Amino acid sequence: MKHSPLFEENLKKQTPLSDEKLRRLNQIEQLAIAKFTGDISELESALGMLRVGQQYGWRVMYLIHSKATIRKYEQILGIAVKEEFPEEGSSSMRSNGYRLFKKIGNFWKIVSGEEKITDKRQVD
Repeated sequence: MKHSPLFEENLKKQTPLSDEKLRRLNQIEQLAIAKFTGDISELESALGMLRVGQQYGWRVMYLIHSKATIRKYEQILGIAVKEEFPEEGSSSMRSNGYRLFKKIGNFWKIVSGEEKITDKRQVD
């Protein structure tokens, strides 16, 4: 696996999660795993979003996933991402899509695909 040349800087930017938040995430994970039936890759992806969303925020999650995918993951996890994740996380600006959104403007036009951003899923 290739490391970012900004590894040390990126590590310092991350927000340490409180014990309370870690307990909350663990509870969400345990409940989601216990109740899940279906394609396990969907559970795995939802759990990944749960962790990544803590550092990147819900806006980045909406930029990289479709609204339907967000809804599916919310259902799997039993959460609402806008309530569980910060709007903008400590790593948001690492997202190419998020940086371009900040320059261009209308977030929901980008999310809906009305305005296109290339490589919106790439991070530095």
